Amino acid sequence: MTTQQATEYTHTTVLLNEAVDALGISGDRANGVYVDGTFGRGGHSRLILQQLGPQGRLIAFDKDVQAIACAAQINDPRFHIVHDSFAAMTTALEQLGVSKVDGILMDLGISSPQVDDASRGFSFRSDGPLDMRMDTSRGMSAAEWLAIAEEEKIREVIKNYGEERFAFQIAKAIVARRQTDSITGTRQLAELVANAVKTREKGKDPATRTFQAIRIFVNKELEDLEIGLDAAYVALAPFGRMSVISFHSLEDRIVKQFFASKVKVEQPDRRLPIRQVDLPQAKMRLLDRIKPSEAEVAVNPRARSAILRVAERLPEVLK
Repeated sequence: MTTQQATEYTHTTVLLNEAVDALGISGDRANGVYVDGTFGRGGHSRLILQQLGPQGRLIAFDKDVQAIACAAQINDPRFHIVHDSFAAMTTALEQLGVSKVDGILMDLGISSPQVDDASRGFSFRSDGPLDMRMDTSRGMSAAEWLAIAEEEKIREVIKNYGEERFAFQIAKAIVARRQTDSITGTRQLAELVANAVKTREKGKDPATRTFQAIRIFVNKELEDLEIGLDAAYVALAPFGRMSVISFHSLEDRIVKQFFASKVKVEQPDRRLPIRQVDLPQAKMRLLDRIKPSEAEVAVNPRARSAILRVAERLPEVLK
């Protein structure tokens, strides 16, 4: 992968300042350790590095080999890139000798270069190989999975990950087509879905939900998110902050429920003789929920569905 190939597609980082500002990198915290869970094209990472002190440290993760090539251009001793999902955070931090971090940023969206490069297979707008893998160096492509998956599994994936009400018809059409013709191209799949969908949502391509569902499944995005959130919480130092940007309802629901589970702690019956100090304590507190401004959406329409949620880990109460 050449530098030119890694950078020829532009990417506008969503909620750039808001997500980094939420980490509170200032004062003594500027010399802390931070994690960028999804390097992408480095927008958040570069801004974090600008705010870090000389003793600060930034560890970034990404599954995409093109993102790794882009990260290799950063010549800063405070920066380290890991070619893996943020789901591998626990092991990676241990190997790097890091026990606790002061802030973790997770941008869950796919980058514009991934969508715009037809050879990656993420988009139905231009024809290309039906790949969809974030990490093209490992795993099964979308085309390979569709060639062998059972109809019921395809239906389940499209329904659950795409929230597509015509999942049954689409899965049936995919299985019928592959009996006579391999499904290897993005345009081929998009046309097949368009023919199977009975009605169309205004302003949305009928293949949108199916492509989202298959991409999420192939990359294990929701499984990685659940593992990554748990790992991030464990890695956070007291008063460490998590800044998470989601782009669709499935992942935002997971983030919202995760934070709620740390903030809302079920209390025992008030009539029981339990000291205040022994009552279950909240593990985190919510700091903010931010959506892109109208100005940002006007410049970058792909930001319109983004939601930034910020929470802070609370210290344990000494008993």
